[in-house]
Amino acid sequence: MRNQLESIFAAGLERVNPYTMISRHVRVADGRLRVEMEDYELSVNLDSYKRILLLGAGKASAPMAKAFEELLGNYIEKGLLCVKYGHTEALERVEIVEAGHPIPDENGVLAARRIAALASEADAETLIINCISGGGSALLPAPMDRRTSNNLLDLDLADKQLVTGQLLRCGADITEINCVRKHISGMKGGRLLQMMHPARSLNFILSDVVGDDLSSIASGVTSHDDTTFADALKIIERYKLREEIPANVLNVLEWGVQGHIPETLKKGDPALDTADNVLIGTNRQALLAAAAKAKELGYQVHPLTAQLCGEARHVAKVLADIAKDATCCDMFLKKPVCLITGGESVVTLQGDGRGGRNQEMALAFLQELSRWQHGQEQVHFLAASTDGNDGPTDAAGAFADVQALQCYHTQEGESIVDALKNNDSYHFFERIGALFKTGPTNTNVCDLQLMLIV
Repeated sequence: MRNQLESIFAAGLERVNPYTMISRHVRVADGRLRVEMEDYELSVNLDSYKRILLLGAGKASAPMAKAFEELLGNYIEKGLLCVKYGHTEALERVEIVEAGHPIPDENGVLAARRIAALASEADAETLIINCISGGGSALLPAPMDRRTSNNLLDLDLADKQLVTGQLLRCGADITEINCVRKHISGMKGGRLLQMMHPARSLNFILSDVVGDDLSSIASGVTSHDDTTFADALKIIERYKLREEIPANVLNVLEWGVQGHIPETLKKGDPALDTADNVLIGTNRQALLAAAAKAKELGYQVHPLTAQLCGEARHVAKVLADIAKDATCCDMFLKKPVCLITGGESVVTLQGDGRGGRNQEMALAFLQELSRWQHGQEQVHFLAASTDGNDGPTDAAGAFADVQALQCYHTQEGESIVDALKNNDSYHFFERIGALFKTGPTNTNVCDLQLMLIV
């Protein structure tokens, strides 16, 4: 059953393979670049530009760039990408810098400065192709450095690292984290697009955000932003971080609210007129491909949602309740059944263990399964991240099934309750042999949760 879960998950991954998607939907012929999506078409005359640059950031940007190198060849003058450590490809014309994620590091700062310099030197006779995916926000840390008439507002990497870490630990979701990031950054929230103007830009975007909001993916470096400094400050206050964050960060947000620092890019800005944002891959596409594979394997398939969110252990309780109904109340008239959800949950850290949101969800699901009087052997659950790294671990996720329970009962070690209390799902599943490891997948469209009921 675990092999079948892996096979279904792999089918979802293949659908959102960045290299495949660019190769499938972008063509270059007779001096024109053509984009042909299901609901979007675009044609650009490459010969009308004196130079073409390829820029980008994110966990999936390297395979996207590889596809463009093969399509465009010598059209590309040069390029630069920033990717998470290990998420690389062999490229010829585009340089790759590896940097830290989810906590930004100095490599990311240097890459952001170099990308900003390339963007700023572009003119109206330049075409910029951007490869953007989830992770781009942390991988392009450009701390704001703005002098006002009265104060020096100067952020450094340590300030951004601290704020990012605090927001992750307190359970803020990716939209909230990105809102704050945008307003302490010199590049996010459309500021990169402003740097590129008046160059023409084609921005190919792989979504890791529930709902596929372009302003949230990689913190919207090439799109307008509806959030404000006031919104960012409210998030800090909502999670009671006002006394915890660096004074420099609080100064930037408060001065922004007072109008002393320019807002992020808003609708109507001229920079938007020279940009095309192309959404090439989403969680929903991965979910539907996984559903097709499950159907091929003989399951009655029910894709439930691609917008799952909330606290990981609370989501696990809901999914386990659905599974229990299916086993004891015949909710689904015909078995075997495959239930599929997608999205991105959060974890509010309470302990100092190791894990990620999918491992925590699987552990909470296993706790519910352990309480059942019967029907445990009918349910097989996998929660995993499509990028191959669930939290700061080398696992994509974990399995929760009767096999895991049996191993748990025959081995000594931390209890399920204690592991959840300490947010130590990784070591728990490592001990019982239920971690799911894919290695870096070079794609990133949130998470998938798969449940087989037989």
